Amino acid sequence: MATILIVEDEDSLREQLAQNLEAEGYETITAEDGQVGLDTARAEQPDLIILDLMLPRLDGLSVCRMIRRDSQVPIIMLSARGMEMDKITGLETGADDYVVKPFGMGELLARVKANLRREASKAAARNPTVIESKELKVDMIARRAWLRDAELHLTQKEFGLLVELMRNKGVVLSRDLLLAQVWGHDYVGNSHTVDVHMRWLREKIEDNPSKPTRITTVRGVGYRFED
Repeated sequence: MATILIVEDEDSLREQLAQNLEAEGYETITAEDGQVGLDTARAEQPDLIILDLMLPRLDGLSVCRMIRRDSQVPIIMLSARGMEMDKITGLETGADDYVVKPFGMGELLARVKANLRREASKAAARNPTVIESKELKVDMIARRAWLRDAELHLTQKEFGLLVELMRNKGVVLSRDLLLAQVWGHDYVGNSHTVDVHMRWLREKIEDNPSKPTRITTVRGVGYRFED
């Protein structure tokens, strides 16, 4: 359930927004001035912010600018100013959308849904659940892997190693790092374990395990996945 912060100094509008959003299944947090809105945004980390432009203590543009220093949360700016330049200023400050008062509640709810959907798509792109490299594909949620459409039968540790390497394509990962990431920081053992499991993994994904091209060894350091 998405949490939405409403920063609006007009009591009736703030309450109306909260009621309509909650009726749609969202959780809401409210603030009646810019400073409280900024503090709440930083403390609560909402999924979306509805931000009025004209606010006491700290105006909406300043709030938006400060939030953008460390967050990419979607921001819908509300304003009675409908001039094109005002919209441009709001968007250039960092707002994702700009709604002119008075507005229809249905329109605002549609914009909320659209912005949340767009953010979810961007988040999925930043953190993909499926990784692909040429003929190799790994589904991290289902914990399954395929080579040329044939499913690979990997052990838990082999799968963990493959995921870490594919998520860091082109980067050399040390044996100690792989040991910590796949076996856990509390594992009592030595890095030779990584070499053994890497050999088994290569036997399943390399065309010629004795001359690997997907997982290469960087002597004295560790391993690198070649895309």
